[in-house]
Amino acid sequence: MRDNEANGLNEPQNKDGQSSLNKLILHPSFLETIENIRKVNIRVTEPPKESSFDFSGATFPPNGKLRLVEQLGAYNLSAKKGLEVSKTHYFAGYDESKLKYVALEGSAFFTSHSLVVATKQEYLPVSYLSFYFYSRSKDITDISSVFRHSLDHVADANYDYVKDRSDFLNKWAVENTILFIDGPLIGGNMTQYTLNLVEDLHERNIIPIFFVKNSDSNLVTEAIPELQNRFNSDMHWTYNHLQKGQRTNFFLYEDEYNFNNAKVFCYLKAFDLSPQRIEFHTKTYLQHQEKIGDLMDLIYYLLLVHGDKKNPQLRPIAIAEKFAREVLKVSDSFNLIKNSGLMPTMNQERFGN
Repeated sequence: MRDNEANGLNEPQNKDGQSSLNKLILHPSFLETIENIRKVNIRVTEPPKESSFDFSGATFPPNGKLRLVEQLGAYNLSAKKGLEVSKTHYFAGYDESKLKYVALEGSAFFTSHSLVVATKQEYLPVSYLSFYFYSRSKDITDISSVFRHSLDHVADANYDYVKDRSDFLNKWAVENTILFIDGPLIGGNMTQYTLNLVEDLHERNIIPIFFVKNSDSNLVTEAIPELQNRFNSDMHWTYNHLQKGQRTNFFLYEDEYNFNNAKVFCYLKAFDLSPQRIEFHTKTYLQHQEKIGDLMDLIYYLLLVHGDKKNPQLRPIAIAEKFAREVLKVSDSFNLIKNSGLMPTMNQERFGN
């Protein structure tokens, strides 16, 4: 692994100066929610579904403007240079996994947040497990303050997720690291939590970089005259435009009424598959402009190191995803649900498989 001590790097510490990660943390209301579920005779109507939160359709408001940061074109990346960068920097990855139970009385969401820090010898994880129950019934949500009265369970679950993600990363992200975050910088009405998180991370010399794997955005292809009406989406354009090991030029997109709502982004193609969008907040980009080239080479290297051509992911994010899923498994949410009073209307054996 990397000889970080030889390069003058200290052992990683979180916001509270703790260097020991390897933790599983429960949301403050986790056990109380489990306990109060027992007061409601809830009937689960379909098997639990494991997935990630989907913000693929989220973008900036339509009153934004797109500009070129570099000349429109393709730029080569160097995995060799990325390897050298990896030897002199600590970096970390964040991902999450959720398990959703649909009941007649509402929806229950278990979410596992996972952060892994790449140290000199190993990946150190810290995980955060939350459990929320949402219902349109005031009779049910009045039973306990930890239940959420909700007219849109998915939207409110996304909102709670982004808030928890921000709180979790603000507390546990390690100073002086590059932090790779799965998901977009902008997520509709949840954007402000992420922007506040970015500001907090900057104060500890953390470089947050956001990754979008699947998107039907046509922001670029609509704004650039020579690309208009030629491609189904920006991903479609970049797949045809880039060779393996290349990125596009950087673009700047900002809300003309709120300049803090802005991002600098590009698309990167590591394999002969759909590219990924790499996003920086404008303040992040400007603060670290001299090392953006190194960061892009590092990203390319970490994509190649992971080596999954069917599902290209950055190595730290892929490992964080594995930890997130394992936490859901070992938490045995099905038995927690069953023993807490959520009564399934289907064969429980199906649920447990």
